[in-house]
Amino acid sequence: MDLKGDLYELLFEVINEGLVLVDSKGTIIESNRPGEKMFGYGVGELKGKGIETLVPMRAREKHARYRAGFDEKPVARSMGANLKLDGVKKDGTEFPVQVSLNPFKTSDGNTYTVALVSDVTERRENELKLQQLRESLEEKVKIRTKEVRESERLYKSISRNFPSGVISVFDSTYKYLFAEGKGLYELGIESKDLIGIDFLERIHESARGKVKQELDEVFQGVSKDFEIEVGSQTYLINAVPLSFNKDKVDKILVVEQNITKQKEVANKLEETLRKERELIEMKTQFVSMASHEFRTPLTTVNSSASLILRHLEKGNYDQIIKHVDRIKSSVHNLTSILNDFLSFQKLETGKVKTNFNEIDVPSILLETLEDVTDMLKEGQTIDYIGPETLKIDSDALMLKNIILNLLSNAVKYSREKGKVVVKLEEAEGEIAILVKDYGLGIPISDQKNLFTRFYRAGNVSNIEGTGLGLNIVLRYLELLKGEISFESQEGEGTTFIVRLPKK
Repeated sequence: MDLKGDLYELLFEVINEGLVLVDSKGTIIESNRPGEKMFGYGVGELKGKGIETLVPMRAREKHARYRAGFDEKPVARSMGANLKLDGVKKDGTEFPVQVSLNPFKTSDGNTYTVALVSDVTERRENELKLQQLRESLEEKVKIRTKEVRESERLYKSISRNFPSGVISVFDSTYKYLFAEGKGLYELGIESKDLIGIDFLERIHESARGKVKQELDEVFQGVSKDFEIEVGSQTYLINAVPLSFNKDKVDKILVVEQNITKQKEVANKLEETLRKERELIEMKTQFVSMASHEFRTPLTTVNSSASLILRHLEKGNYDQIIKHVDRIKSSVHNLTSILNDFLSFQKLETGKVKTNFNEIDVPSILLETLEDVTDMLKEGQTIDYIGPETLKIDSDALMLKNIILNLLSNAVKYSREKGKVVVKLEEAEGEIAILVKDYGLGIPISDQKNLFTRFYRAGNVSNIEGTGLGLNIVLRYLELLKGEISFESQEGEGTTFIVRLPKK
């Protein structure tokens, strides 16, 4: 079995973005199916082509110069987030892209670059829609203000048909001189009933101070545009001075609009863009992490396989067993990394569904203990303390993954001949599962960030891991309506406590 090839093939298939591997000469060595499909090529068609094939003709010469400069000082970078980049398909169609570059050097000294390519057509369109929405709102205010200033008769005609808003004129004491707009009729108010009424008295007390402060400046001759929030509603207020009497403003025009829906649309667009940028950054971070974490175990597998052949020829069977154990340990680490990423990918895309049934917790715990037996270091033991049977309503597979992750960490961060204890306790309406080790412990400075994705404590940087495991555990427990806490002292060990409802 070609372990390295299988792992890389799996990595290429898992990632939904375009992934292109390029050598130092700009030649495409490998590409995944999503990347080939993105650029309109068939399977394997990109292999052997220059990377400039994917760049529009007008930019190829400049791209070649940039690539030469990058090869001189290769460093991971992201392009296209602020700078607009375009790619070109096989049929000549251009489309916007964002590219993340991750250079790495192989053991033979050759330098390669992994390019993660994302089609950001939808993001560009959303940005354009957001900009058009803002410009549209600004243009509406300018048009309304200009028309109202031209003549009182004209703005009265306009204001009576003003959609979902109110146009008003106030004197220096904030008494209504004029009020029209569909916003009044939606509230069941006749415009004639407002004449002579104090406008500020109609403003909710939570916003009254800000409105008066802003409108006081309008009476000083300054046009103002501002927003106020009353409960769950947001209003845009545009105010301009109307006339001057002995260098003093004696009337102001105020346009009120309920822009709650527009704000919700704008906020949703902003949130969509934020999540998209976050997802791209996360995938880029994983590719960078995976290329680093895969290197050590793959190198170990390769060297141990070579040494096994040598020892086999010499009959050193005890050495062969040692290297077989090293290969098994490296494969387990690689599998753990891939499992973390696959679980995290499913959680991020909302593909994880819970399957609640009556389950026997001790059976799951004992089964999980058997699964980690091969991971144990020399002299390590795992003890179970708890009832022989205890049933709850939960998701068996998700619970097993949670305990497997905590047990793997306990074994990984404990010393040889160390002990790990799994304890099951029952309380009113819930159960508690404790996983205790006597290993490295967690530094106090790292404890607040322990469940953050990709975060690893400072005292375990030399131990392989993705920094995703505890984040995955936390999110699984959220789906199971459970919670997790921990107690730890550096150098003495750590105890994780998982609490789950019985029903």
